[in-house]
Amino acid sequence: MIRINQLYKVLDSHSSEEIFVRLYGEQGVSQQKQRYRKLTEWFVSQFPGRQEVEFYSAPGRTEVGGNHTDHNAGRVLAAAVDLDALAAVMKREDGFIHLFSEGYPVSVINTAELSIVEEEKYTSPALIRGVCAWMKELGYSIGGFEACVTSNVLKGSGLSSSAAYEVLIGTILNDLYNQGKITPIVLAQIGQYAENRYFGKPCGLMDQTTSAVGGFVTIDFKDFSHPLVKKVDFDFTASGFSLAIVDTGGSHADLNEDYVALEAEMKAVAKAFGGKVLGEFTKERVLENISFLRTRVSDRAILRALHFYDDDQRVVDQVKALEGNDFSRFLNLVVESGYSSWMLCQNCYSTRHVTEQGISVGLAVSQNLLKGRGAWRVHGGGFAGTVQAFVPNDLLPLYVDRMRTIFGEKSCYTLMIRSAGSIRVEIC
Repeated sequence: MIRINQLYKVLDSHSSEEIFVRLYGEQGVSQQKQRYRKLTEWFVSQFPGRQEVEFYSAPGRTEVGGNHTDHNAGRVLAAAVDLDALAAVMKREDGFIHLFSEGYPVSVINTAELSIVEEEKYTSPALIRGVCAWMKELGYSIGGFEACVTSNVLKGSGLSSSAAYEVLIGTILNDLYNQGKITPIVLAQIGQYAENRYFGKPCGLMDQTTSAVGGFVTIDFKDFSHPLVKKVDFDFTASGFSLAIVDTGGSHADLNEDYVALEAEMKAVAKAFGGKVLGEFTKERVLENISFLRTRVSDRAILRALHFYDDDQRVVDQVKALEGNDFSRFLNLVVESGYSSWMLCQNCYSTRHVTEQGISVGLAVSQNLLKGRGAWRVHGGGFAGTVQAFVPNDLLPLYVDRMRTIFGEKSCYTLMIRSAGSIRVEIC
């Protein structure tokens, strides 16, 4: 804990800048100091008389490779980014969690009452209760705290604001009540459980794992209960490129049918062979049996299965390229992944809204601006939403300006790859 009157002095000095540079980059130091000060002032206003505070941060993530491969026991490559869910926290001894989150009603949770509450589905209290429930079920300690939470992880951007929130709650409880002994992988699994069972949304484990671990992370989901996680050693800041995310617009409200169909069609191919997921079989098995498969599944299901195998292997190749410092090869693989999603996975627009193709427009423009120099692909689940681009720094102003002209002033933003996962922020 740091005393609040001391915190203000530290924020006004240069002594705290190292941690801010590590989490947010050199250009973000001043803005983040103001953010932490504002959050502290809000915390004091909600919990008068408090003299001390602790800070916790959990980053959003960007998917880099393996588009829709995780749910079929495949591999993914993702990276934590410098947008985060940030909490000012103080421990309580009565077992109650009082949490204020910007833009939402206060959440009050009794950690002695952790059964699923149907009326809480799709709300923040459901996530908090779910994290507590599974943490307790696993034999870890839980307890009360009071917190104010702010997040700049943009909702609907494919950067996983919900995963950052879940991991943030788990990280707070891990530090306050478990001496930090819960591993990042277990924290991720706790967050996934909360989102699946309590919040009511099916999701894989990539988002929570990347937020908890940080940096470039590759994950192999061959065994869903024990995914293999490896942090990839690569200094993106030295590459001469920036990561850009473009929000092309479009609502995610009615796309659940598209997401469900994509996963179901891939699994239908596996089912035709007597299995459950594509990871149980090989690409050669699919190619050799297309005539048979066309009597059992749709043509689109076959194409999506072929995408799975290609993008699954591309993750291995991307990791090899990064570890070998072959960034040019990495960029080529990103482009290949993008074309595969566009042509085979077919998740760049909804077939129920074929005249709305913001992602496709973003990809087409990106191709014309970056071909031969950068990389571009659909980002995340697709159908509506965002494009990811790796842009040479000298082209970044042009790229950002062009995208904002097309999709709106706040549509394009640049990110840093953050090496740290979810942590207690040591300000001293």
